[in-house]
Amino acid sequence: MILRFTLPYRTEPGQRLVVCGSLPALGQWVPEAALPLHYNQDSGLWSRELELPAAELAGATYKYLLLDERDGGRHWEWGPNRELPAAAATFGQLVLADWWRAPAQSENELFTAAFTEALFRRPAPAAPAATATAGPAVRFQLAAPRVQPGQQLCVLGSDEALGAWDAARAVVLSDADYPTWTANVTLATPAAETRYKYGIWDAGTGQVVDLEAGDDRLLAPETNQHTLRVLADNQYRYPTAPWRGAGVALPVFSLRSRRGLGVGEFPDLKLLVDWAVATGLQMVQVLPINDTVATHTWVDSYPYAAISVFALHPQYLNLEAVAELRDAAARQELAQLRDELNARDFVDYEPMMAAKWRFIRQLYQQEKKAFLADADFHAFRAEQVAWLLPYAAFSGLRDRFGTADFQQWPAEYRTPAQVEALTDEASADFDEFGLFFFIQFHLDKQLREAVAYARERGVVVKGDLPIGIYRHSVDAWTQPELYHLHQQAGAPPDDFSTTGQNWRFPTYNWEQMALDGYQWWQQRMGHLARYFDALRIDHILGFFRIWEIPAHSVEGLLGHFSPALPFSQQEIEQRLGWFDYGRLCEPYIRWHVVQEVFGGQAQVVFDEFMEDAGHGAIRLQEFVRTQRQMEAVINDKLAADPAQADYYRWLRTGLFGLANEVLLVPDDQQPDHYHPRITLPLSRSFRELDAAARPRLEALYHDFFYQRHEGFWREQGLTKLPPVRWATNMLICGEDLGMVPASVPGVMRDLGILGLHIQRMPADPTTEFGHPGTAPYLSVVSPGSHDMGTLRGWWEEDPAQTQRFFETILGHWHEATPQFCEPWVVREILEQHLHSPAMWAIFPLQDVVALSAELRREDPRAEQINVPSNPTHFWKYRFHLPLEELVEQAGFNEEVLALVGQSGRRQLC
Repeated sequence: MILRFTLPYRTEPGQRLVVCGSLPALGQWVPEAALPLHYNQDSGLWSRELELPAAELAGATYKYLLLDERDGGRHWEWGPNRELPAAAATFGQLVLADWWRAPAQSENELFTAAFTEALFRRPAPAAPAATATAGPAVRFQLAAPRVQPGQQLCVLGSDEALGAWDAARAVVLSDADYPTWTANVTLATPAAETRYKYGIWDAGTGQVVDLEAGDDRLLAPETNQHTLRVLADNQYRYPTAPWRGAGVALPVFSLRSRRGLGVGEFPDLKLLVDWAVATGLQMVQVLPINDTVATHTWVDSYPYAAISVFALHPQYLNLEAVAELRDAAARQELAQLRDELNARDFVDYEPMMAAKWRFIRQLYQQEKKAFLADADFHAFRAEQVAWLLPYAAFSGLRDRFGTADFQQWPAEYRTPAQVEALTDEASADFDEFGLFFFIQFHLDKQLREAVAYARERGVVVKGDLPIGIYRHSVDAWTQPELYHLHQQAGAPPDDFSTTGQNWRFPTYNWEQMALDGYQWWQQRMGHLARYFDALRIDHILGFFRIWEIPAHSVEGLLGHFSPALPFSQQEIEQRLGWFDYGRLCEPYIRWHVVQEVFGGQAQVVFDEFMEDAGHGAIRLQEFVRTQRQMEAVINDKLAADPAQADYYRWLRTGLFGLANEVLLVPDDQQPDHYHPRITLPLSRSFRELDAAARPRLEALYHDFFYQRHEGFWREQGLTKLPPVRWATNMLICGEDLGMVPASVPGVMRDLGILGLHIQRMPADPTTEFGHPGTAPYLSVVSPGSHDMGTLRGWWEEDPAQTQRFFETILGHWHEATPQFCEPWVVREILEQHLHSPAMWAIFPLQDVVALSAELRREDPRAEQINVPSNPTHFWKYRFHLPLEELVEQAGFNEEVLALVGQSGRRQLC
């Protein structure tokens, strides 16, 4: 069979196109051996013809690759591999009329699972298109996910076989390979030029309800009776605006239902989906749902410190959905505890988890025999064995030894060498570990049922991927080589914390991860795709560079970006004209500084914690040289004298501040290399330099943070992010807030990753507030996040700031600013976001309910989920209304539905 590739593409000098694929003639996916195409300058068409045995072609795959000889670049076209169609033996020539699938096109995101599996989900697979047997024949083929259920794509044209422009006789395409639509047609007059267009066909009415915009598509004449032409056409030309949707955000633990046990559970997601459907919202966004049980205390409420990046948290298990307790007294006790825990206005983590563990263990013993014989469980275990067995062993050992810190376990358990023996069903201690098989099997089942429920109703469930791992986790236990366990990850100072954030997670050993093509990340993403069709990547800046904090620091000011290009001592000397390690790298402490910080207690503090270093300098004594040492000393004092807690916390803050008074941070990898301390110009040490040194050091600082690394960090992102981005077909959104390198938006755009635009934390540092109307299409707009107060809470924090927002963003120049965020103000803010050009507008549920004076919570301060400046925050927020009640609020729900509809965000296609 003669195989002919054709592709229209206007290249630049030095560029050429090749086709690479599974066939030997196409290089068997080796780019260097790919088939070169020939260019026709007049037509702009790249083409190549070759003759191959027909039997070789079936199921073969290929893709186009643009080679740029100017810089050695290789640029693959976007999308999955193309597949050669089956052709009947009557055809001697197969012509592939392809179009280049350009990366970084906004329409590409409609091919992600969020759209193909949920929003535009096809209810049932259709019969494949009838095979063409006589020629010359044409296969019309168009990839178009944006077709609502109940409708199909059709083709209409000038040829009689295409209805001769009679809409009633349009050819309906098959969606058997959705989102690709196909139809095989033998034209009535193939020797004549054919004009055609695609349209939307409504199966219920048997009519064309939409015809694509733009000029007619053209099909050249063909007289060879043995030719099958495959028209892999480019995008459907929608006459309407780009697709936009709206969603709601709430952590699973914050869901409230009448059946829950004091906390949100996976089946409760169905209620939130019901409410989303009633209000026209098409996405439900949650926070991380992984198991965080490390201490069996309220500290485990922090959802970003998972002990496994694969396992789900036991708190989300609904007990009744597992099985009914056979013991009548236990059933009665469970009902009583449910009433008690659900009566509380927050998630009371410790008693809630105590109740969960107690009844889960009873259910395990009750159901153990049937569970271990369940074919579905054995299939689950076989499929998830790589993480499930180590997790079960780790969790059992954590409880046996009373700590998740595996370095404190007996020596024979500090590595995962005994995982298989511990989790063997024949082992006498199997129940210690089998319990966790039982829990994870049922959690997986309940979550997948909830997600399937959402998909069937056209609602996307969006998950959250934490940037870090917990240092006392099964991941660190089994693969310690993938992490820098001696370092801490965090964030530099921002609107949330003036001293930075220390998450205390280890940083990643990216060099080690790269050795196997980032398999750990790809496995992690693949597992998340089991549950979610969209995903928020927490702190996506970490793929470009992470804020790395030395182990001796508690706060984040003494950290530095990693990877980075620190200045050598020689560079610093050349730029400053001098280098003095003591002045630049050691805490700058003088007596007047001690007086400023500690006031009347200055002498007392000096006597206990400091010493004279000569020439007017003061240094911290050896036992409090680092913040970790200070923390330990103060904690001992707090334990010994809790009545003086306020004083000791004040003292700790002052001592921490002195430790931060440095100008350069030594690099921990390269001797005699240094990083400028973040926010250096705000330090006392900087202010007390002489007038000649300050501008030189400030120029060094600005160069380091805003110029020196841009190209370097761009390459880091382009190396690490693609394997993660393309590991699944989820719609990916990146949380790109904070100190954002200039290269980040461009890399995210190239990879089709949506950015995040928070009105109160604009990306532009020259503006106080962002406006949703300026957000790009490939983005998510939101009035706030789980790390901020709700609209109502924020409104009351700073009246002067609120006044500026009321005037400049809402445009009320001549009206008095309301003291409280009244429902009409909330409505204006929500409308701004709904009318944004961004693909998604997502709102915290608390902000949506703030539209109603009757439904909203009385105290807005009780609605904030997290306080980032507080590293020991208790994550306990729970929505104040049962979701069953919210679903029944017909009047309110219709109001929200109308708002969404008026903004154009209720469109199905």
